[in-house]
Amino acid sequence: MSSTVSVFIANQPAEQAAWKASSAAIMSEQGATIYLGTNEADNLRKVQKAGRQLDTMGIKSVQLAGEGWDLERQWAFSNGFTDTLTKNTIQWASDAEKLTQMRDTAAWVRELINLPPNAIYPESLAQKVTDKLTAVAPNAITVTQIVGDELVKHGRMGIHTVGRASKKPPVMLVVDYNPSQDTNAEVDAVLIGKGITFDSGGYSIKSSEGMLAMKCDMGGAATVAGALVHAIHQGLNKRVQLVLCCAENLIDGSAYKLGDIITYKDGQTVEIVNTDAEGRLVLADGLIYAGEVNAKLIIDAATLTGAAQVAVGTDYNALFSVDDELAQQTLTIAHEQRELLWRLPLNNWHKDNCPSAFADTANSRPQKGGGSGGASNAAGFLLRFAPNEGAGWLHFDIAGAYHGSANALWPTGATALGFRTIAASLLK
Repeated sequence: MSSTVSVFIANQPAEQAAWKASSAAIMSEQGATIYLGTNEADNLRKVQKAGRQLDTMGIKSVQLAGEGWDLERQWAFSNGFTDTLTKNTIQWASDAEKLTQMRDTAAWVRELINLPPNAIYPESLAQKVTDKLTAVAPNAITVTQIVGDELVKHGRMGIHTVGRASKKPPVMLVVDYNPSQDTNAEVDAVLIGKGITFDSGGYSIKSSEGMLAMKCDMGGAATVAGALVHAIHQGLNKRVQLVLCCAENLIDGSAYKLGDIITYKDGQTVEIVNTDAEGRLVLADGLIYAGEVNAKLIIDAATLTGAAQVAVGTDYNALFSVDDELAQQTLTIAHEQRELLWRLPLNNWHKDNCPSAFADTANSRPQKGGGSGGASNAAGFLLRFAPNEGAGWLHFDIAGAYHGSANALWPTGATALGFRTIAASLLK
């Protein structure tokens, strides 16, 4: 057999009785064949499973051959035929330039999330994102980094509070993509990413097994950065700002404690009842910033709650918004991009679901996982800081961002799920 395996699509039932019915791809002397049915959503899932099957067989290089390979089927195969370090190679059947760009962007997002915490920390994450976007659009990028105690001077108290216990200083990164280079151009959108490069849980410390994968807690930052990269490659001609809220949530004598109260730049006060509910604390600074620049569209992404993952599993991301028209438009975009997205409840009264006797709100409830409805309550906390009472704002709780072990669809580690939907939202 050639070192490059040909992969075919067929629309008739498989006849090889030697292969189990659960096999997504059936091998022959000609290569591998994926036998599809009539439901395209099921077909895409089977194509992705076939990619995983070939990867687990040790195949490193494939050629997508024959008829039936549209862009979405090729992309589904690509997602499956991806080892953790993205070393496999694919010869595309069509749309090679676009698919290569998409695969390269997804690989970059996955690499950022998969990097160990000794390699990815607030300043290095900010630098890697800066380098990538500068390379993609060198004449349209302006970068601002606010580091360490400078955050206090700028009023970015959430990021500083969460990150001050680490020897690696917290960072607020603002990347301004302005293709017109007109400094007075309106900011069409702000993307905000949770960039917790390692999350110990703080004094509400995680268990060892719960902490092992917490290098992935900057998945939101990587996802929105990848979305901006992808949108630029697709011809984005609007001014978009990327805000990454980066910190390590660690413990020392200066770490924030349960019962502490943070006063934000907009005057709101927050009592800390759980130091492991830190993502919403840093995102609040990003949302306040988005209001300061009068962004028309605001999208944040975060590995924010385990409750979202309990609700939608790891095949979907969760969407929250009080802007019904925008939410429905986004669900339609996700369907077009073949990314699974499910809207979970969020109403104005969710803002009051984490009450405090000592501050305007608490950052959670003093119960395991924040109690029932934890994902909606976390989104309600963010709604307090969203400009215009949440009009034009979307919150992605990216439950499908990372898998601690390989499964039938994905290799171990990051998935990059969500970057296509967010990029397409920018291009509307």
